[in-house]
Amino acid sequence: MSSESKEQPDLSPRDSAEGNDSLASGVSLELQKESSTDFQQVETHDQCRLCPRIYLEPQEKSNTNIKQFVIKKLQKSCQCSSTKAKNMFFGFFPVLQWLPKYDLKKNILGDVMSGLIVGILLVPQSIAYSLLAGQDPIYGLYTSFFASIIYFLFGTSRHISVGIFGVLCLMIGEVVDRELHKAGCDTAHITPLGMVSNGSSLINHTSESLCDRSHYAIKIGSTVTFMAGVYQVVMGFFQVGFVSVYLSDALLSGFVTGASFTILTSQAKYLLGLSLPRSNGVGSLITTWIHIFQNIHKTKLCDLITSLLCLLVLLPAKELNEHFKSKLKAPIPIELIVVVAATLASHFGKLKENYNSSVAGHIPTGFLPPKAPDWSLVPNVAVDAIAISFIGFAITVSLSEMFAKKHGYTVKANQEMYAIGFCNIVPSFFHCITTSAALAKTLVKESTGCQTQVSAVMTALVLLLVLLVIAPLFYSLQKCVLGVITIVNLRGALCKFRDLPNMWRVSRMDTVIWFVTMLSSALISTEIGLLIGVCFSMFCVILRTQKPKVSLLGLVEESEIFESLSAYKNLQTKPGIKIVRFIAPLYYINKECFKSALYKKTLNPVLVKAAQKKAARRMLKEQRVILSGIQEEFSVQLSHDPLELHTVVIDCSAIQFLDTAGIHTLKEVRRDYEAIGIQFLLAQCNPSVRDSLTKGQYCRKEEQNLLFYSMYEAVAFAVESQNQKETCVLNGLSLSSD
Repeated sequence: MSSESKEQPDLSPRDSAEGNDSLASGVSLELQKESSTDFQQVETHDQCRLCPRIYLEPQEKSNTNIKQFVIKKLQKSCQCSSTKAKNMFFGFFPVLQWLPKYDLKKNILGDVMSGLIVGILLVPQSIAYSLLAGQDPIYGLYTSFFASIIYFLFGTSRHISVGIFGVLCLMIGEVVDRELHKAGCDTAHITPLGMVSNGSSLINHTSESLCDRSHYAIKIGSTVTFMAGVYQVVMGFFQVGFVSVYLSDALLSGFVTGASFTILTSQAKYLLGLSLPRSNGVGSLITTWIHIFQNIHKTKLCDLITSLLCLLVLLPAKELNEHFKSKLKAPIPIELIVVVAATLASHFGKLKENYNSSVAGHIPTGFLPPKAPDWSLVPNVAVDAIAISFIGFAITVSLSEMFAKKHGYTVKANQEMYAIGFCNIVPSFFHCITTSAALAKTLVKESTGCQTQVSAVMTALVLLLVLLVIAPLFYSLQKCVLGVITIVNLRGALCKFRDLPNMWRVSRMDTVIWFVTMLSSALISTEIGLLIGVCFSMFCVILRTQKPKVSLLGLVEESEIFESLSAYKNLQTKPGIKIVRFIAPLYYINKECFKSALYKKTLNPVLVKAAQKKAARRMLKEQRVILSGIQEEFSVQLSHDPLELHTVVIDCSAIQFLDTAGIHTLKEVRRDYEAIGIQFLLAQCNPSVRDSLTKGQYCRKEEQNLLFYSMYEAVAFAVESQNQKETCVLNGLSLSSD
């Protein structure tokens, strides 16, 4: 009776007009209104003393003036003292903090061993990856040398190995080939395929005299490297190291695996001894394989046999190194052994002269004079450098934090951004390409006893020895051997497919992100694939909040804890009370999902209200028929049967924030429930949600008792509130009978 009476003031004009058609119904409704008024007065006075309530006094918030806040921050930042200047200087050069405290007896042996081993591994990899970046072998050696020295000065990680990295070389190589094609400097690279039937070149040979391909290629590479470094230093200056969180582990793993397929494809032509133009742009992987199969009949048998022999040696040796890494004091430098053996075989077998095998060519000794990047190329490569800078930074920071956590020290993300930025800016003036940390070399470095970045100095000394003395000896090294080394080093990324079943069990969403990023990076392009991966990853986050889990809760026996009824057994429920947990922020994307799920778990107040109105109209019609004498039946019951459900409680502990749409939705749901006499209570709101509710005028000041600090408190309030209501109804019935 009370629920219907509370509803009557909210009837629409149409419903009110229908209610006034009959005098009898009007009298009956008036009696209900009077009874409702009495009940509401009792309820208003008694609700506040139903059960003990928790009241917290909020902290007073000072009215912060934005102008004053900015001025205060600037003053604090611009204040200068000797102590602050010293701390800033030592923070910018971490080597000055740890090197004076270096424990020579404890650390020197491990650092020397790991540095020498990583240096030996870097020599063949630097030469091979320079080929991937479209550069001469000497520039890969320069890159690894300068990166080791500069990270020693600026880095905060003790274990990571910074140097040339395959995925970044691939991305740089794509930019280099694109710009060479624009400038017409790729003639030397494609001439073997550009011969027409009369033997004349399809492309004018005079372009070779206008532009030296090798020099122009390193100009492009160093300019991209400079821009990537500038982006990283700027991000470090503005302390935006947090951007790396948008590149999740699943996304990075999928991107590296997808890029590995592109690297493998780009190196396949060297294994066969084919001279093919490098495909760029969307679908370059498919285009390259089409070109390979179209020219498969031109395969050089010498290069193919050499490639197969190198694979037969490198793959088992890598597996042995991995299998016995706990027993070996140092991994077998199989790559260096293969390079030396292949160089000797090529030199004494005269493979270039006898079988036209492609070789590395002359590698000069010493260092070229420093030269600034080509500023005219900056507009052409500025966009490409963005993706390269993000990938380099994300991989470096993730590896730094992983090994720091493993060995019990901390790294600074912003300082790491400075370090990797300067590892790109400074070397770009010395004919180098982009660098970052690499997992494989870092694992070798750690497993061979590395303690500090002194090992990076030892690595640089090994590379320096090669640059000053040994480099020319690699003249006869076949390019197919370098291609095999590059492909074999992709083994770790390609083996990620083994982890997919476990990833699927842990998180299906992460597995989908991995597949989307991997496929788009491989089949479309590396840059677009990365962008698609980031966008899809963010879309998945939104999707998770768009359709979150909504569950009914029950009370754990002999406690004040409420848990999901669908997840646990033997939970207690109170009759007439539904407790619902919504596990997501409530905002414009999922507001409809919240309403539909809530109504499904409880009842739909809109449908109940419509049914009540329909029943009321039917009863009023019966009254009119009775009064006119047409029908002998008599009906006096106009009130609806009371609903079994009397209270809905929302557990807001998992609602992180509300927006205006979320607040409006809560208002609408509360109004719909109260329209049919059901209480709507919110419990365990965090301060942010409470503040949003207050600013959004969710309830008046005298209605603040509808917000509860605990679920148990809200349920106790609902039980006693219902008991009070039933008492009031019984008292009203007894008074009427008297």
